[in-house]
Amino acid sequence: MIRAPMGNQYYWSHGANVLKNALERKKKLLDEPSKNRVYEAQFVFDMSGYYLILILTIYSQGGLIEKMRDYFPDVLEYWESSNKLAVEICAENNLNTCRDWEFELSNLNHYNWCFWLVGLALALEVPDDQWQRLLALIGGEGEDILLDRVIASRQSGRRIGQQLLHPKPYARLLNAIDAPQEQQAALLLDFVDHWYPELKRPPPKNRRAPTIQPFWYIYGDPEKHPLSMGSYFGRWCIEAVAAVKAFGLDDSQCLGHDHYPGDLLRPEGPSTHKPRPETPEKKKASFWRRLLGK
Repeated sequence: MIRAPMGNQYYWSHGANVLKNALERKKKLLDEPSKNRVYEAQFVFDMSGYYLILILTIYSQGGLIEKMRDYFPDVLEYWESSNKLAVEICAENNLNTCRDWEFELSNLNHYNWCFWLVGLALALEVPDDQWQRLLALIGGEGEDILLDRVIASRQSGRRIGQQLLHPKPYARLLNAIDAPQEQQAALLLDFVDHWYPELKRPPPKNRRAPTIQPFWYIYGDPEKHPLSMGSYFGRWCIEAVAAVKAFGLDDSQCLGHDHYPGDLLRPEGPSTHKPRPETPEKKKASFWRRLLGK
């Protein structure tokens, strides 16, 4: 059963196959001499992102939760390789940066990325060696009270930050965690309800400045990035799942919500998502097919 509220069976199976095939082809390219050394670190980091998108595509299309776990090491491996390459390439070319990504938790895009990976690692119960590698990549210990507390649920002794870097929308989640038990379910739903709209940020005044809202935010928007472009891979509030796993919150009021990936915590089923009828969609070349050069 398709879990995402948009996209038919063709959309999801086609998208997953395009990603898998293109990733295999790009892995072969990495074995060849680089044609653009300065871009190589970004190319490799993009591979990490595509594997995360593949994981979420598997979830959206109704795939096995266990299958998602298979690709988690690839997310880590390519992020680690990109970091190593970035150090080498920046030194070779006297550059401050050679990647189009701000690796700071103060940047909402990166914060969301890291929170998703922590949530997936907790929900999928990845092995400890992968967990430790993820924490080394994220860093930021003591910077954010919410993310630190979630991480500390599995990593005892982690230093907890004193500030919340992104009050919108994450103050709502922190409130749910700190509330009396009888109020937590309703407050968790309040967070999930407001999560997507409160992630929206105004465009930067300087057009060259990077956006601070998540890179995926407009994917599936009927006007800005319609479903026919094939970029949409779901809009899943994995941060809520992370808190439920970490603190045992009651998520019963969130089950069936378009943004709540409740099946991550119930891998044996039945699905928490509402069944919906199949809808026909045109078989256009997808965004990922074009982006990945397929």
